[in-house]
Amino acid sequence: MRMRKKKYLDERLAECKENLFEYLTEERNFDDVKDVRYINFAEYFGNDNPVELEVGCGKGQFVCEMAKRHPELNFVAVEKAANVVVLACEKAKEMGLKNVLFIKTSAEYLPRLIKPHTVTRLYLNFSCPFPKPSYAIHRLTNHRFLKIYDELLVDGAEIHQKTDNMHFFEYSVEQLTSFGYALKNVSFDLHNSGIEDNIVTEYERRFSEQGMPIYRLEAYKYVK
Repeated sequence: MRMRKKKYLDERLAECKENLFEYLTEERNFDDVKDVRYINFAEYFGNDNPVELEVGCGKGQFVCEMAKRHPELNFVAVEKAANVVVLACEKAKEMGLKNVLFIKTSAEYLPRLIKPHTVTRLYLNFSCPFPKPSYAIHRLTNHRFLKIYDELLVDGAEIHQKTDNMHFFEYSVEQLTSFGYALKNVSFDLHNSGIEDNIVTEYERRFSEQGMPIYRLEAYKYVK
């Protein structure tokens, strides 16, 4: 069901223009990289700090907390839903964060916006599992997306994933390993695993309070 447009959404998005990049296009040819508009992160952030990327940031709880804890890093957060990304932008603005940039677009368009091999870590937090097998191509750990991430990530960069969906987690493990990634710090019950410094997202808190286990992994490629 399509989310109803928030009241004064356009005005609220306009007020977030300083930390929001909107890439709007009707083109659906994702594989043919045209209309390249590489974002100059050094110019935007005013420094050459490492850039970490969250795809599907939701309301911004995770990325804003990461930015607060790590001022030595820059963060780029992607969310395609205007109703949602506006809340994330407003959260960052309220917290006075200067090291976060939000991009309103679909993940398929990222090669047009981010230069190759510039991202030092990628986060996938509670991505839509698209449970129907026919929708597997839309899962953010499908090989289709792993090819995109592979182009964006620097050598040795890691992909960190969290999800409440066991079947999606198993699918992600299969996709990542068959794509050439090794896994570490794999947890089938994150909140009882002893892993420290975990930032609890909105979805994570909801699922955990319902007694559902949280699955987590870190994936990396060997540097040759």
